Amino acid sequence: MPAFKAPAPGFSVRFSPFHENRLLVAASQHFGLVGNGHLIVLDLAGPGAAPSPTPIFSFPTSDALFDCAWSESHESLCAAASGDGSVRLFDAALPAAQNPVRLLREHAREVHGLDWNPVRRDAFLSASWDDTLKLWSPDRPSSVRTFRGHEYCVYAAAWSARHPDVFASASGDRTARVWDVRDPAPTLVLPAHDHEVLSLDWDKYDPSVLATASVDKSIRVWDVRAPRAPLAQLAGHGYAVKRVRFSPHRQGMLMSCSYDMTVCMWDYRAEDALLARYNHHTEFVAGIDMSVLVDGLLASTGWDEMVYVWPFGTDPRAM
Repeated sequence: MPAFKAPAPGFSVRFSPFHENRLLVAASQHFGLVGNGHLIVLDLAGPGAAPSPTPIFSFPTSDALFDCAWSESHESLCAAASGDGSVRLFDAALPAAQNPVRLLREHAREVHGLDWNPVRRDAFLSASWDDTLKLWSPDRPSSVRTFRGHEYCVYAAAWSARHPDVFASASGDRTARVWDVRDPAPTLVLPAHDHEVLSLDWDKYDPSVLATASVDKSIRVWDVRAPRAPLAQLAGHGYAVKRVRFSPHRQGMLMSCSYDMTVCMWDYRAEDALLARYNHHTEFVAGIDMSVLVDGLLASTGWDEMVYVWPFGTDPRAM
């Protein structure tokens, strides 16, 4: 399956919700510490008979990019999270000279996470190292609301797949918090791990199930209606777990990536929860995704500057 060499270490990868062969990648020079970022849209089919990822849009930014997200309502619109505290909106159908189409500057520190509302489709969230989250509409020049309560960097936000007003956030204060956009305070503060929580995601089939990933090398799965103890704890990574994603097609299946340079697939309901371990990257793996349009199609990117796309159950390096 296709592999692509990015111009810098990869931080985030997202499948398009409109085109099964389109992929969004955020990359940053010098591992995001200094230097430029790159936002890239790849066509996985590419020219000719053999699949070969081809960049159809590439935009360099003056600061690092840590995350990216596709619009759920406009097929060519996407957002990028920047190290200068801004959120940038791009339209891949427009030439580079007309991008970004909007520059949103409100966060006081790096923006580390983005997520677009898959139910309402008209809003997205940003998570920042300034300890806050912000709700945005792509049509407005300023944020709709700011959510405060975390006591340290907010690394990620994730909308519920079922409830249009519910989202969750992951923070270095070791908590995950559940919010309703109509309330400025969280509805649940979950002491999810004993170390920083780096990522989280909602089950696409059960709206009460939330997975969290931590520096403590583990993934925990929670029922937010009864959060006293996790439903499952998944141990298998050797270092911090950078991201976690629930499958949009298979209930109970999760994907994770780690600073141990691996990608893992899990079924948290199974006695032997680890389904597969992939060792195709040669550096920290920072971004993963599962296609909502093609069952079992996976993607990953890492600090080795590689982007891989492959079907579950096959070797990512098999071309």
